[in-house]
Amino acid sequence: MLRFLATRLLRAAVTVVLVVTFAFVVLRLSGDPAQIIMGADAPPEAVEAFRRAWGLDDPIWMQYLRYFGAIIGGDLGRSMRDGRDAIALVAERIPATLALTIPALLIKLCIGIPAGITAALHRNSPIDRAVMVLAVAGFTVPSFVLGLLLVLVFAVQLGWLPSGGQESWRHAVLPILTLGIGGAAVLARFTRSAMLEVLGQPYIRTASAKGVPWRAVVWGHALPNAAIPTVTIIGFMVGSLIAGAVVVESVFSWPGVGRLLVVAVANRDLAVVQCVLLLVAGTMVTANLVVDLLYGALDPRLRSQARGA
Repeated sequence: MLRFLATRLLRAAVTVVLVVTFAFVVLRLSGDPAQIIMGADAPPEAVEAFRRAWGLDDPIWMQYLRYFGAIIGGDLGRSMRDGRDAIALVAERIPATLALTIPALLIKLCIGIPAGITAALHRNSPIDRAVMVLAVAGFTVPSFVLGLLLVLVFAVQLGWLPSGGQESWRHAVLPILTLGIGGAAVLARFTRSAMLEVLGQPYIRTASAKGVPWRAVVWGHALPNAAIPTVTIIGFMVGSLIAGAVVVESVFSWPGVGRLLVVAVANRDLAVVQCVLLLVAGTMVTANLVVDLLYGALDPRLRSQARGA
């Protein structure tokens, strides 16, 4: 078990380092932060002074080593636009993002899982077809298109809800629905597929042939085994809570981490972008690590393998 956990932790650390390195290189090759921040009309002397002040005139490998050493020391850098700590800028936006993503995650779980189970238990019935039509529609429509459609219906046509901002709870309804509907559709499809695969296994037929009530077969045999692949997609959803809000926060002018990332990328505010990406990568790898540990709790065979290792 210790080897299993150590392997997963090492993999998580390598993933975070690769993400940080990739972001660092791409951001510096995609444009000159000094020119963008200072403006096109800034004197060359001012732009050059800005580069020197922020160490942008050093070779990229030297900048990387300095940045990586600062991360190890707990320093994630300062915003090039206002000089504030990048971590402080990101931290003050996290509550706004969680106010959208946590309710959206609950919607995904409360709608997607029951819908997928119901569709699988009524395979090829009108219920199954209706659930799958809605799931495919929710899965294929991009989040920004769905958000604009919701704004058109509930904000413009009906006037029930505001189209953007963060003044009250009513402003959060449309972005939460936008995030939740697409995720619920994905989860319904995965849950249905997992349930159908389990329901076709010989031990399910054997339990039914022995006279075990169908409800007991579903709850005692099918659902626990179907939970294993379903946990994977749930873990991905949890890990992508912040990353998944980028487009929706921009559509609804919601002042969260996602919108901060968009603005920081446009302004080449390197420290802020890198801080957000580090947060996203850390969330993803943590969620994947938790999923790996849950596999061991759900599947006794994995626990046996871990003890054998």
